[in-house]
Formats: sequence, structure tokens, C-alpha cells
Amino acid sequence: MNHAIGKLSGVTEEHQGPVRLLPWAGPDGKPCYLVGEGGYVSRVADEIEGVQLGMADDILGHAEDMLGGRQVTSRELRFLARGLADALRDVRRVAESRGARLAAAGA
Repeated sequence: MNHAIGKLSGVTEEHQGPVRLLPWAGPDGKPCYLVGEGGYVSRVADEIEGVQLGMADDILGHAEDMLGGRQVTSRELRFLARGLADALRDVRRVAESRGARLAAAGA
């Protein structure tokens, strides 16, 4: 899924300023955006991104330990794959959000 920040549904022409992809989805699974900069929601998003990146590091370390030689069951591998997929999705969203903000700042 590729998020086109320049084509946000629900954001009208009257909203000027930066648009940030937030590190969570709405109830319908669609991406959430913050229009404007700074403030409480931005600080919460920064904290959640930090937690998500830390959790990705943790699951990666766990994967390296698990796959480092001991026998693992198919159930353990499925659980690990689910965790890695979730972490990758979160890290991708963080990277996309930060990349878009860097591009906007350089424009």
C-alpha cells in the first residue's frame, strides 16, 4: 500500500502547512494524517514511533536468537513471522512519514 500524502481525502484546500502520516491507522484501517506541525498529537506520534522502532529492534534480536541454531517449531516460526511482519509494517510507516517530512522541509 503506497500512501500518497499529496492526495489526502478529507483534507481541503483551506488546510495549508505540513501534513504528517501518523504511526497508527483509523478504525477502518486507513492511514491517519496530522495537518499542521507541533502540538500534543505530534509529540504522541513521536513517542509511538520510538516505541515501534524499539519493538522492531527487540523482535529482530529475538528472531536472530531463535534462528541461531536451535530447533524451532512451525508454530514458533509462524508467531515470529507475524511479529516480524507487524514490525516491518510499523517501520515502513515511520520511514515513509519521516521521509515525507524531510522532502517537504527541503522543498
